[in-house]
Amino acid sequence: MFDQYDEILTVADVMELLYVGKNTVYRLLHEGELKAFRIGKTWKIPKACLSIPRKIAHRDR
Repeated sequence: MFDQYDEILTVADVMELLYVGKNTVYRLLHEGELKAFRIGKTWKIPKACLSIPRKIAHRDR
């Protein structure tokens, strides 16, 4: 599943991979939990930097 994505992910890609909503991804980006960069208004997340953020991994389900 992880292999089907490009090396640079979008917010929508991260949403699918982590099974979280858009607001959660943006919160993780702003808090520095996901390492990423912006091109204009668009966030780009390197696939190599993606791991399950601590705030997602430790939440109650």
